[in-house]
Amino acid sequence: MGLTVPHIDELLQPGAEALGYELVAVEMSGGDSSIVRIYIDADDGITVDDCARASRQFSAILDVEDPISNRYTLEVSSPGMDRPLAKPEHFEKVVGQDVKIKMSTLINGRRRFTGQLVEANDDFAVVEVDGEQTELPYQEMDRARLIPVYDFDV
Repeated sequence: MGLTVPHIDELLQPGAEALGYELVAVEMSGGDSSIVRIYIDADDGITVDDCARASRQFSAILDVEDPISNRYTLEVSSPGMDRPLAKPEHFEKVVGQDVKIKMSTLINGRRRFTGQLVEANDDFAVVEVDGEQTELPYQEMDRARLIPVYDFDV
């Protein structure tokens, strides 16, 4: 799946679990000076102190393993309301909600799909856009996020 950086995800997974966090996704962006963005979550949510604790843990692991050849900035964050969807189980948890997915290849003449997630399994997600359902293989996804719903009733 192109939704997370697999080799870094595998390196950091044990460290996240040791601290009691779920490693949601790892993203890399940039050129000569990359940004490595790591999203963590927990049943009770994530605080700034949790991010700092995880950042120290992940920095130590990345310093020892040295999987990134160029300079980078490490960012650790909660997934937020527009959480990334990087693993089949993430999609399965949000069936029925709206998602935004960018594909690496054209599917039915398009790369971007914004609509309701109507199905998710181990291999693909089905998104309904404008009344039409499209099967989107995880292996061909570049990015997927939940579209947040804000409740302003006070």
